[in-house]
Order: sequence, then C-alpha cells, then structure tokens
Amino acid sequence: MPAVPAPVPGFLDGAQHLLGGFGMWRRRPGLMALGMLPALLVLLVVGALLVTLLLTLGDLVAWATPFADGWADAGRVALRVGLGLVTFVGASVLAVLTFTALTLTVGDPFYERIWRATEEILGDAPDGDGLGFWASARDAGVLLILGLATGVGLFVLGLVPFLGGVVGTVLGVLVSGWLLGSELLNRPLEARGVDRAARRELLRGHRAAVLGYGVATQVCFLVPFGGVAVMPAAVVGSTTLARDLLGDPRSRRFLAQVAATG
Repeated sequence: MPAVPAPVPGFLDGAQHLLGGFGMWRRRPGLMALGMLPALLVLLVVGALLVTLLLTLGDLVAWATPFADGWADAGRVALRVGLGLVTFVGASVLAVLTFTALTLTVGDPFYERIWRATEEILGDAPDGDGLGFWASARDAGVLLILGLATGVGLFVLGLVPFLGGVVGTVLGVLVSGWLLGSELLNRPLEARGVDRAARRELLRGHRAAVLGYGVATQVCFLVPFGGVAVMPAAVVGSTTLARDLLGDPRSRRFLAQVAATG
C-alpha cells in the first residue's frame, strides 16, 4: 500500500504552530519565563521610540506634505490621514523586525535552550547548535536593513492619495509577516543542515504556512507587551513549523496533543 503523503501546511496551519508553542509553558515554565527577559529589555527601548513617533506623527506628516496645504479639505485630510496610517504601519513593521532581530541576538543563549528543549520533546534532535551568536547577529543586521527598506517603501506608497494608505497597510502586514517568519525559522532549519539557498527554496514552496505563522506572530507583537509573552512561544512554534515544512509528522502530533490538553 503506497504511503499517504503528508498534507502541505497552509496559512492557518502556520498560525496554529504559534498557538501550539504556548503548550511549552506547561512542560517547561521556568525555561519559557527566562525567555521573556531579553524580550522585555529590548521592548522597553523599541517601544519608547515607537511611542515618540506616534506623539509627533501629525507634525511629521504635515512637514512631509507642504504641497497639500492649498488643497481642498477633503483631499488634504485624505492624503495626510492615509500617509499617517501607512507611516505608522511602516514604523510598526520596522519596530517589530528590530525587536525580533535584537531580541534573538541578545537572548540567543535563552532561545537556544528553548529550541533544544522543543527538539528533544519532539524526538530525533539534531546534533547542531543552530545559528550561534555571530550568525544570529549577521541575520539580525540583514533583517534590520530589510525592515528599514520596507518602512521607507511604505512611506513613499503612502503619498499616493486614497489608495496608498490601504494598499500600504496590507503590504506592510504581509511583508513584515514574511520577514519575521523567515527569520524565526533560520535556527531550526540550519540546525538540520538546510543551508541558506535551500532554506529560501523551502520557504518559497510553503509561502502560505510561513505567512500564517509570521503574520500571527506579528499581530501578537503589536499588542502592548505582547512580544514579551509571545517570543518564547514563537521560538517553539518555529521549531515545530520547521519540522512540518520538512515533512516530519511529529510536529503535527505535538500540536494535536497541545489542542487535546487545552
């Protein structure tokens, strides 16, 4: 009898891996709590910068659009509200990616232990140690550059009246979700010997699942102090998702056990 192929994970499957990551709190609560510490330290810095931007956003948008001063009220308001919205979305994208990059780098020893514990629970843990500090710092730098480029692109898109704000918001969520999901998957995939080129090909072949996981994580990060609580679970979720993308059925069984125990 031919083997039944494993189902291809989709958008909701990717989001489910983040939810399943919270199941680790019942198994290793002390380890998960330690994973909150680097996230809290980075959040205080990134959050302060984002709040400062929010308080000065109106003045920034008005400064950037002096050409609209003579427009009719409806056109001027539509442009500036849309630009303000997409600017905040772009800044939020950059903040989320900066938070992720710095937290993974600063907290590398904590998250390596969480990743290792998850692998051991699933069974057949890889021999490698994942990224390591310097590789994590390198990837963090790349993520920050991509986040900055995304934020600038969204700001420019926001200058388009009416549609710019809506289109920029949707694109911002999708692009940042993809970058966030890809970054978090680096450690578990590299530890299994999947090199950079192979990782890109694997993720492109499972765009929906990576987006589902990344967007769900990003939405949680946008909630005040959400990143602190979610980061340890996101590390667990990236580990189970990586196995799922590689066709390992044990990650699905882990999710089913988490769901069964509430």
